[in-house]
Amino acid sequence: MRYVQELKYGLHILFHPFDGFWCLKREKKGSLAAALTFVVITIMLTTFEKQTTGFLFNTVRLKDVNVVVDILTVTMVYVLWCVANWCLTSLMDGEGKMKDIFIAMGYAMLPLILIRLPLIVISLVLTSEEGTFYYVLSNISYIWTGFLVFFGTMVTHQYTFKKTVLTCICTVVGMGIIMFIGLLFFTVIQQIITFVTTIYKELRF
Repeated sequence: MRYVQELKYGLHILFHPFDGFWCLKREKKGSLAAALTFVVITIMLTTFEKQTTGFLFNTVRLKDVNVVVDILTVTMVYVLWCVANWCLTSLMDGEGKMKDIFIAMGYAMLPLILIRLPLIVISLVLTSEEGTFYYVLSNISYIWTGFLVFFGTMVTHQYTFKKTVLTCICTVVGMGIIMFIGLLFFTVIQQIITFVTTIYKELRF
């Protein structure tokens, strides 16, 4: 089944990012469906991890876990990165399309899934003295994902190393700008609605 093969292709990207992301874009060995599958699993894992990680390594209280917030957080980071990156690279002669960016960034999340899922089980049997092992693997999952995001950006847009570094920094800044504009927009809309509602109530009175 092609979909299953597209999911398995993520394992190739883990250890061969340059060749993997190149074939992901040029030879269509991956798909948006598979990439979004990794994103959805990451979202589910985020909530599951907070609820089931061993108490020695769990800094989140169960009563503070909010599934909706977890879903929105991961989704917003993913979407904001892809949108900001596309907006920026469109002005910097990037070769990647919006779809290419979404696919590459989705596949880049695979280390989080493959490392942090077993860590949940491991956290239940480790002692506090063995906690270093847990934290090292946890950090590796984030660093590995960061490297894949970096190389995915480089290969997708055919950038040099220096240009990719600049692009990633500017993308983070762009995410902040988009969030600021979004909050400003919703604040204005809320004020307009409040104003119209007040006028309506006064007229009705």
